[in-house]
Amino acid sequence: MRNLWGPLSPLGLGIAALVLLADQAHKAWMLYVYDIGAKGTVALAPFFDLVLVWNQGVSYGLLAQRTELGRWGLILFAVAAAIALVFWLARTTSPLAAAGIGLIIGGAVGNAVDRMVYGAVADFFSLHAFGFEWYVFNIADTAIVAGVIGLLYESLFRGHKKVSNPSKM
Repeated sequence: MRNLWGPLSPLGLGIAALVLLADQAHKAWMLYVYDIGAKGTVALAPFFDLVLVWNQGVSYGLLAQRTELGRWGLILFAVAAAIALVFWLARTTSPLAAAGIGLIIGGAVGNAVDRMVYGAVADFFSLHAFGFEWYVFNIADTAIVAGVIGLLYESLFRGHKKVSNPSKM
């Protein structure tokens, strides 16, 4: 149990829970209250639309799975990744890294819940400009990207010890 809990685990898992709650509440609202499926594409700005896309793959629709075995494979992959991230979270000493890991866990679990409940991930946000269309995404995807950015920032700019006198190397 010691390997599953560290000083920043409450921070990371709290963020994961908030992401999961926000993601699933937003998806439920978009699907059942706003009924985006019946509305089609809703333009909110010249560069931003709401639209319903069922993603059967991972990012950008890669590795699309159209079978039950493939769908459950992606679910198990997300669960395994979340468990591995919980172990990493237990060892981290940086609040930024803990927050990044929490964002990724919450996003991964949110998308895994979609796969279990709907058979695919519900995506809604479409950004486009100058003839270029970004992939359609959701709150869970945004959290995963923000978490990765936070971890990269931590690794590149804050995670390395500074050498005070390089000539002593």
